[in-house]
Amino acid sequence: MTVHAFIFPGQGSQSVGMGAELAAAFAPAREVFEEVDDALEQKLSALMFEGPMEDLTRTENTQPALMAVSLAVLRVLEKEGGLELKRVAALVAGHSLGEYSALAAAGSLGIAQTARLLRLRGTAMQKAVPAGEGGMAALIGVDLEQARAICAEAAIVRVEGEPDCTEILEVANDNGGGQIVISGRATAIERAIGVAKARGVKRAVVLPVSAPFHCSLMAPAADAMGEALERAEIAAPVVPLVANVSAAKVTDPQAIRDLLVRQVTGTVRWRESVDSMVAMGVNSFVELGAGKVLSGLVRRIAPDAATRSVGTPADIEAFLASL
Repeated sequence: MTVHAFIFPGQGSQSVGMGAELAAAFAPAREVFEEVDDALEQKLSALMFEGPMEDLTRTENTQPALMAVSLAVLRVLEKEGGLELKRVAALVAGHSLGEYSALAAAGSLGIAQTARLLRLRGTAMQKAVPAGEGGMAALIGVDLEQARAICAEAAIVRVEGEPDCTEILEVANDNGGGQIVISGRATAIERAIGVAKARGVKRAVVLPVSAPFHCSLMAPAADAMGEALERAEIAAPVVPLVANVSAAKVTDPQAIRDLLVRQVTGTVRWRESVDSMVAMGVNSFVELGAGKVLSGLVRRIAPDAATRSVGTPADIEAFLASL
């Protein structure tokens, strides 16, 4: 028996033109894009369809834009294909901002509210650390313990004749398949690249990101999200969410609030989340939205599970035919 989890992508999956085919083909997709545009008082859909990429990649735009594409796909599946999420999916999960998409998909958050929360999240994350002071890097061919050891060593600042001090450097994403993303002070990230190479790590590359996401430097953004989420209306999701920071399922609205706040500074435990879902009986992962990043990660973590990316009209047709 096939047991599906619906999963929702995060930053890095965006591209100019995303959602345009959906909007051209389906009224329910156009309605989602209009609702997001109205909520943000901005033609975000035009930026998604036409670019420029430079503006689309600004995190306050990327976050609501990726959510909009994911929810447009889901609405088309529901309204054109008669899909009922709670009958087809056992669980939902999302990578970083994708957690908000997953909650909107499961009826926990409204689309307009989700768009506004993600706009705030993007803006608050950008403002938390002055430009150039933070950074992120991907370590390829390491496990979690090795990544933590690299962070611990690279965090130390040694100045001759002075006691050692430390800078913030933490594991941001455990993506599985030997891919770990670290985040912190830009100077510590530079040292980490050197430490990783000295330890024989296969690849260590600085990522072209605008801020050090998912580390303690994001504390001001976590405070801003805490205030906003306290005011937000959150319902119990129709199927459980497997949360980034706990890698466990959750349905209680207050627990979801707390986990979303912790997620701003916490590690995205994607590898453990996928393992958790497999342990709960999931054998098929369906990625809804832009790109195929999560499907690729899942294949490395759970090679026996089926994966499918649903983001275009052709993908939607094929998925509905498979049910």
